[in-house]
Amino acid sequence: MAMASACMAANAGGLMTNTNYHIAFDRMFARGASTEIDAAYSNPAGLAWGHEGWQLSLNFQKPWQNRDIETDIPNFLGSDYHQKFNGKASAPIVPALFASYKQDRWAVSTMIGIVGSGGFVKYDEGIPMFNVMTMGKIYEKSVGTVTPAMYGIESEVKGKQYIYGGQVNFTYKVLDCLSAAVGVRANYYDGYNRGFVTATTLPQLGSQQLMDLQLDVTQRGWGFAPIVSVDYHQGPLTLAARYEFRTKINTENDTKALSVAMMGVSTDIKALAGQMGNEATLAALAAGMGDGMTAKIKDYMPDEKVRYDMPALLTVAAQYEITPKLRAALEYHFFDDKNAQMANDRQKELKHGTHEVLLGAEYDINDLLTVSLGGQRTDYGLADNYQAHTSFACDSYSLGFGGAVNLSEKVRLNVSYFCTLYSDYKKEQPSYLGTGFAGSDTFSRTNHVIGLGIDYRF
Repeated sequence: MAMASACMAANAGGLMTNTNYHIAFDRMFARGASTEIDAAYSNPAGLAWGHEGWQLSLNFQKPWQNRDIETDIPNFLGSDYHQKFNGKASAPIVPALFASYKQDRWAVSTMIGIVGSGGFVKYDEGIPMFNVMTMGKIYEKSVGTVTPAMYGIESEVKGKQYIYGGQVNFTYKVLDCLSAAVGVRANYYDGYNRGFVTATTLPQLGSQQLMDLQLDVTQRGWGFAPIVSVDYHQGPLTLAARYEFRTKINTENDTKALSVAMMGVSTDIKALAGQMGNEATLAALAAGMGDGMTAKIKDYMPDEKVRYDMPALLTVAAQYEITPKLRAALEYHFFDDKNAQMANDRQKELKHGTHEVLLGAEYDINDLLTVSLGGQRTDYGLADNYQAHTSFACDSYSLGFGGAVNLSEKVRLNVSYFCTLYSDYKKEQPSYLGTGFAGSDTFSRTNHVIGLGIDYRF
């Protein structure tokens, strides 16, 4: 699993899919029955009841997130091992652009944004997958004569993952109360995985290098997803449904560096693969390094293809205008993750696809100011064998609030803040990473996002 899989810095939504593009989502969440400009993503069919003529919207979000792993292995190689690996996930300002044009019974719209993940993650002290396995291999190769007390480890792992998307929709009002839309989105995956692990004996023991692993791999790939939606609008009630088909994304590795040196024996895996091919190289490595470590290296081999499908997504939503000033909405999402292929078929380990329930309300205080709040519950169907140091998830609750200010008849300013409250996930292992020692990992996350956007009507 590529390290970049952990980079869901700005995301609200499924394991591989973002749903927060417009600031109206961040401050209300349940936008699946919207008829405003954000419907270009959340409810394209709803634009049949939107603004006549042109609309534009430019949105910016700033996320902060931690992704931590706390590892405990009692009596590991002679002493209790406990370490918290702090992962800092971040992204620069994340933009999204919306546009639509409506004339009478039809409309055309577009949305451009970061549709999956979107950010960077860095572990300044590495991750257990590399550090613990390094310690175990040194102990094994030295036949127990070199223990962790005799050397120090320097390690760092970082990754990037962006899935950029551009979507176009065509909407038509079939009946006075019913509309439909069809569209397509092109998705471009861009990520990298970089890291190193170096183990060196203490100065009093000669500062001898025992292990050195170097990694630098870039992954890129394309995929396309058809989108269909319908909207029923009658008086104060709006009912809507949208279906995105699965996006098949098959990335290819551009391996810039992949090498390992262990107890005086150095192997440039990238160069060896160029001479022997990937399968023969991995077989040769397994003889000296073991199947466990070789399996971790496989996903970084030159020209290896790694899948990062975006799952099919079904959304259904209802919005009701309780009074001319007060609106409330309820929405449900289902991400079909178990049928979206991931690296090494990890999706098969999930108990079920992702279920989300969203609630939201907004109130017009006057003609100038609207306030809103919302909440979201996300259940990923997680299982122990799905969770990995390079890519893990935690079920969550999200809360958001904000407001909209009508600066003029044509210009509206949106502001928002939302945070996500995650449930820690503890994974027990009878044999931690195949070392023979019982241990556990506790995965935890935090997430905060602020947003600012401008809507303009011509």
